[in-house]
Amino acid sequence: MPAAPLLIAGLGNPGAEYAETRHNAGFWFMDALTREHRINLRFDKRSQGEIGQLDGDGERCWLLKPQTFMNHSGRSLAALANYYNIPADRIIVVYDEIDLPPGTVRFKFKGGHGGHNGMRDIIQHLGTADFYRVRVGVGHPGDKDRVIPYVLGRPSRDDRKLIDESIDRVLTELPGILRGDYEKIMHRLHTKE
Repeated sequence: MPAAPLLIAGLGNPGAEYAETRHNAGFWFMDALTREHRINLRFDKRSQGEIGQLDGDGERCWLLKPQTFMNHSGRSLAALANYYNIPADRIIVVYDEIDLPPGTVRFKFKGGHGGHNGMRDIIQHLGTADFYRVRVGVGHPGDKDRVIPYVLGRPSRDDRKLIDESIDRVLTELPGILRGDYEKIMHRLHTKE
């Protein structure tokens, strides 16, 4: 029996006014991935997201950019996962992480939402936190009261370059992600910095 398909979801907010904001680091990842593999995403009414398929190493992999706005990402992701019978441990969510500096990326399994509303909604809709995460560092404003305007703001040119470089490092690991070589990927990503 073939393995269940993978689902890679990049989180962000739809609309031009959010396109360049730190909160859209997950969308930036998905844009880079689809550009590199020449994949056109299409809007899927069922999941309220832009979806596509990546076929590599014999693995079926769904790609998702939820269009529900960040705080409702779980509704979109769960709809797609449920329709294609994708278990939580075959889901990888890529999102912005304020507790990591720009240029840093972490790959992990399980965990809490860390105050991230998109992750909070995904955990609630999936009914579990047992899925993989790619945390793309975007830095912290230094004051918790400034977090919302910070993540909804644009990074400096230097920070954006560092964020893009960290995304590129994840993309080079894509063949291993499709094969499920997660321990090796964690080691390489976490020691390259």
